Amino acid sequence: MAFFSSTATIPQNLTFVSSNKLSSSPSSTTSFNFVSFPSFQSKFCKTITTSPQITRAHAPPAPSTETTTASSFHGLCYVVGDNIDTDQIIPAEHLTLVPSKPDEYQKLGSFALIGLPDSYTVRFVESGETKTKYSIIIGGANFGCGSSREHAPVALGASGAAAVVAESYARIFFRNSVATGEVYPLESETRLCEECRTGDVVTVELAENRLINHTTGKEYQLKPIGDAGPVIEAGGIFAYARKTGMIPTR
Repeated sequence: MAFFSSTATIPQNLTFVSSNKLSSSPSSTTSFNFVSFPSFQSKFCKTITTSPQITRAHAPPAPSTETTTASSFHGLCYVVGDNIDTDQIIPAEHLTLVPSKPDEYQKLGSFALIGLPDSYTVRFVESGETKTKYSIIIGGANFGCGSSREHAPVALGASGAAAVVAESYARIFFRNSVATGEVYPLESETRLCEECRTGDVVTVELAENRLINHTTGKEYQLKPIGDAGPVIEAGGIFAYARKTGMIPTR
């Protein structure tokens, strides 16, 4: 997925629709105004073709069957708590890495969530690795709070994570996730961080707005991603703008 500098010019009529449950980051002064894209819900939420093994929660498929499509994510989950800030997602000393350079993008992924406290005994990315085995992150309230940095969702995407499912988000993290197209920032109806454990096998189905925990046999309702979905699927705001003819194709 592409990374774009925060200094690039975005057409004035191009912003996002977001959930009504986003949390403002106390240390961020960035304003965040929303207008609607044209509705793409019927186009985006297409029928999902999945293995019969993962259509219900009763028979957990093996982790080796991990799959990621435009409408479904499946694999191991990594669970974190409330107020996971951007310095925990990617510490400031790693912001000198340039995501547009493939080797530095890969290195950025190796540092994803490295700032978590020692109470997290299981590392998101194992030492010496550049990719995580956890394709879905489950968080609590106010995920992505703290300073504004596009490197935060980029690091998660570079590590191999496909989606974050949290109770709520800091506005700037939600915006950067959509703008970069690196991860899907999905919201849960319940506190999944208290329902799931790191290492559980889960499936996220965007079209049906649900998360299935195959390890526990439970299913949970998610809030629709809405018009932000096609932007992320396109690879970010500039890729979406080119795809839809809002700005010229290079």
